[in-house]
Amino acid sequence: MSLQPSAPSSSPVPCPVAPGRADRAGPADGQVLSSARERTRGLRDGLLGVLIFSASLPATRLAVVDLPPLFLTGARAVLAALLAALVLAGVRAPRPARGDLLPLAVVAAGCVLAFPLLTALALRELSAARAMVFTGLLPLATAACAVWRGGARPRPVFWLCALAGAACVGAYALALDASASGAGDALMAAAVLACGAGYAEGARLTPRLGGWQVICWALVLAVPAMALLTWATWPADLSTVRPSAWAGLAYVSVFSMLVGFVFWYRGLARGGVAAVSQLQLLQPFLGLGLAAVLLGEPVRPAMVATALAVIACVAAARRWAR
Repeated sequence: MSLQPSAPSSSPVPCPVAPGRADRAGPADGQVLSSARERTRGLRDGLLGVLIFSASLPATRLAVVDLPPLFLTGARAVLAALLAALVLAGVRAPRPARGDLLPLAVVAAGCVLAFPLLTALALRELSAARAMVFTGLLPLATAACAVWRGGARPRPVFWLCALAGAACVGAYALALDASASGAGDALMAAAVLACGAGYAEGARLTPRLGGWQVICWALVLAVPAMALLTWATWPADLSTVRPSAWAGLAYVSVFSMLVGFVFWYRGLARGGVAAVSQLQLLQPFLGLGLAAVLLGEPVRPAMVATALAVIACVAAARRWAR
């Protein structure tokens, strides 16, 4: 599997073939078929990326049963950074410019530190299925942060849709399931905002560094702090940690923080951002299903209804983003 991102495919416009010149239609038709195959592969890669990300919260839920959230946050980043360094060295990726270091630090702060830590803390109080409802707001958080950083002025309808999506999650958290922890909900909301900021900054870096290279360099940049965090929070007794917790740690280290990004960014490059990014709308539902299958957690009708409402708001916001 090549890790070098390919350029987004563009579908050529077929030209009329003059009578007697049908022999020249072959290459154009071949290009159309090639582009169609590339878009199909892009959708496949994007779907694999979304599926990998959808299992992140269930895997984190397994890990925090026996592992402290701070240790889990540091350990997963260190393991992922080691793999990222090997990949960057293997493809001889050029180093980021000095001006890219601050944006990379923002990506590291949002995606490597804040989101893993806040979700790990939240999942000590919430079920993975309940936490998954909040991830439906991630596309809106990313878009809002991108708009703020880019200085764009979307139509007021965009902000109305964003507020409506947040209101749906807020209504669910406050009214539909009042017995759950308000602190856990607040942690998940903060995690989504932090990750949205990291994603938006990563998107600004992608044209210069390449998609998956952004997360790799962010991991490498964060490794000194994450290694210190891992050492400082090392559990006194690891003999009581169950295999399921180690499996959760391994998953979020290898797949959630690295492999998922490889498939996701390659899918965006092959299939086009506009088409492949829509697959992100499936993530809350895939996550709910995985929480039910892997953890045996109940998926309540209110969760599905809220997720549907949030996805509708996200789709509408994208429609009016420009």
